[in-house]
Amino acid sequence: MRKSSFNGLLCAVALAAGLTACAPELAAPPVPHGLPATYSSSNATTNSTAPDAGQLGWQAFFRDPNLVALIDTALHRNQELRIAQQEIELARQEVRARRGEYLPTVGLGAQAAADHVGRYTLQGATEETIRIRPTRATPDPLTNFQGGAFASWEVDIWHRLRTARQAASLRLLASEEGRRFAQTNLVAEIATSYYELLALDNQLVLLKQNLAIQDSALRVVRMQKEAARATELAVQRFEAQVQNTRSRQYLIEQRITETENQLNFLAGRYPQHIARGTQPLAEVLPPDVPAGVPAHLLENRPDIRQAEQQLAAAHLDVQVARAAFYPRLSLDAAVGLQAFRPGLLLTAPESLLLGLAGSVAAPLVNRNGLRAQLGSADARRQQAVLTYERTLLDGYREAGNQLANIHNLQLSYDAKAREVASLRRSVDIAGRLFASARADYAEVLFTQRDALEAQVDVVETRLQQLTASVQLYRALGGGWR
Repeated sequence: MRKSSFNGLLCAVALAAGLTACAPELAAPPVPHGLPATYSSSNATTNSTAPDAGQLGWQAFFRDPNLVALIDTALHRNQELRIAQQEIELARQEVRARRGEYLPTVGLGAQAAADHVGRYTLQGATEETIRIRPTRATPDPLTNFQGGAFASWEVDIWHRLRTARQAASLRLLASEEGRRFAQTNLVAEIATSYYELLALDNQLVLLKQNLAIQDSALRVVRMQKEAARATELAVQRFEAQVQNTRSRQYLIEQRITETENQLNFLAGRYPQHIARGTQPLAEVLPPDVPAGVPAHLLENRPDIRQAEQQLAAAHLDVQVARAAFYPRLSLDAAVGLQAFRPGLLLTAPESLLLGLAGSVAAPLVNRNGLRAQLGSADARRQQAVLTYERTLLDGYREAGNQLANIHNLQLSYDAKAREVASLRRSVDIAGRLFASARADYAEVLFTQRDALEAQVDVVETRLQQLTASVQLYRALGGGWR
């Protein structure tokens, strides 16, 4: 390179570097607020070293073999998870594309051309006087054959390209965390629907048992009417109660069908029977869910880690946007063979082609577009900061709510269980008194209805306990391991 060209290159670099001072300055993002040391619930543990439920794999957390098999099927066939996997693949290809941008581009090429110029031009007059050999003039038209390798490389002196690749890598990690979060939600939804199906089965059994009791009472009151010991009003009231219970039975059966179809949909398969246990729901105890401390959410919850990766990527995007104000240095090189006749291409060194060039370019005027890109990148960064803070707050809120819910539901279940025990005794007493004409039919009806409602409430409360345990497990970040 000539000295003048080298000096010009240095001047261009200095000028462009000086222009970087004109790039807008950005305010630092606010620091997210720290997490509390404990959950607000009184039953939350404060041991920061003890493992919590969020660190347990779903196979260790759920003990029902039918539920475990159903979750395993869903993780392999669920369409939402498969779509999320393709999002990961798209992000991976983006990383590959960014990696290739800051590496040299090398290629092979060949060219053939013919050129005829006017005799009374500078090039034509020159070719007229030049002879290839003493006895041979320059051919007209003049052909040109060449082939060789070429390379182009943008020197990443400001790490613009490298930073863009790092941002793409962080988004790849964010997409992987997004898939894990989708799996966490899927596991929780399947477990919740499965426990709902068990509760519906138990409610159906209770309705059939009460329907048998009500049918027996209806037969008794009909016999009493024939013996003139009861009226038609009592018969019709008992008949209405039987039909009401039978109607509720049909509704429960419809809900069972819908819940089974929902589970099959989540499992990525067409409707079929859902294998499940037949034990009373009261025997299905909610799993123990140690909460740990809120700081564990940062490690366990995929959505928080996803927001963290997206925040880091947004910060790098700002650096990439700022680097656009800096000069860009590009190098081009070529090596090959060139001749006006194919037979002369292998005549070296006369046919040898070598080329090397460097260029520096920097934006000087009308940089509003670059400023707009920088402002947009900074706005996205600020947005990512707020998203991260909101995700963290939401995780703490969910875990705290479910901790309190589990505690209160246990107290409610104990009270409901005592109520059911008392009403069962009341139904038996009312039946004997009515058979001996010592109680009114209305007392029997009301007692049977109250007992049925209390039994259904017990099942619903147990279902709420199981659901709360599942939701706490999800809130703590469990389900993706």
